[in-house]
Amino acid sequence: MNVTRSRVCVVAAGGTGGHLFPAQALAETLLARGWRIVLATDERGALYADKFPAELRLALSAATAKASDPIGMVRAGLTVAAGVMQARQAFKDLDPAVVVGFGGYPSLPALLAAVGQKRPTVIHEQNAVLGRVNRYLAPKVDILACAFPTLEKAKPDIRANAFVVGNPVRPPIRALYDQPYEQPTADGPLRLLVTGGSQGARLLSELTPEAILLLPEAIRARLEVQQQTRAESLEQARKVYANAMVKAEVAPFFRDMASRLGGAHLVLGRAGASTVCELAVAGRPSILVPLKIAADDHQSFNARLLADAGAAAVAREEELTTESLAGALNALLKDPARLGRMAVSAHAAAIPDAAEALADLVERAARS
Repeated sequence: MNVTRSRVCVVAAGGTGGHLFPAQALAETLLARGWRIVLATDERGALYADKFPAELRLALSAATAKASDPIGMVRAGLTVAAGVMQARQAFKDLDPAVVVGFGGYPSLPALLAAVGQKRPTVIHEQNAVLGRVNRYLAPKVDILACAFPTLEKAKPDIRANAFVVGNPVRPPIRALYDQPYEQPTADGPLRLLVTGGSQGARLLSELTPEAILLLPEAIRARLEVQQQTRAESLEQARKVYANAMVKAEVAPFFRDMASRLGGAHLVLGRAGASTVCELAVAGRPSILVPLKIAADDHQSFNARLLADAGAAAVAREEELTTESLAGALNALLKDPARLGRMAVSAHAAAIPDAAEALADLVERAARS
């Protein structure tokens, strides 16, 4: 079939991988449907966008500031206004059929420009709490899509009209949906994957090895740990694992996350939107530690998706100690049948084809 790449979709995202990775999954899906993709982001977003499938990248001025800083708010407003003007000029040349935003302040200039020019617009909220930028944009855009069935901080009419599509995941993660979970055998290895997230990783980096040191010897003898950790915590973590006689691979970043997630019996990590949705798609049991300083406590609400389904244990950061984490790990690692039940529950909570569902909404908006 010959595909004519004529329609342009501007994808506006940036700030963190949590915004960029779902945006990339959507872009790849639209690209396969014949769309041309343009990425609108800021300098920080460009750090995560080296593999983003866009024929053009728009660097738009964007900024944010705390409400308690009036001078900073004025400066941010002027910066965003400049970004809106940049986007308006670019859109006159590109004539995009639709503009899709993924939240965060880097998406704001592109969406405001599109709304001002009366172009079709879609926003996607990755978290279970409607973020500040998306909260502002939601009444102005044509379609609001969201990842979670709950949408805190959204007004009732906004929540009622939102489309629950899930969080788009990268193809290697999507492939795990069709890979069955193999629970540990009575005397086989116990594979634990520890992820940190882009913020607040110090707690898990430093606490996890010490907690594993407290596990029963019979558990430690079978344990195989793969842990993402802060660079400054690497040597200490390796030393603790060596003293505990635990087989461990410790690194600041794992590029082959899909294969590691696919082989894990249990995952310990934060409760970012991408993490929670990827755990569901992969069907993997987990212990989640929501980031306490996350805006509007959104990670706690994210974690509820899996906790309420019986797929995850949740440990509050302010209550977490070496002993309590060791207890949570031991309770699950010694009970393969429970891990198996949690895996089934995680799988049942998944929306594996979120990228396709969101692409359908984007095309619907473009035709309206």
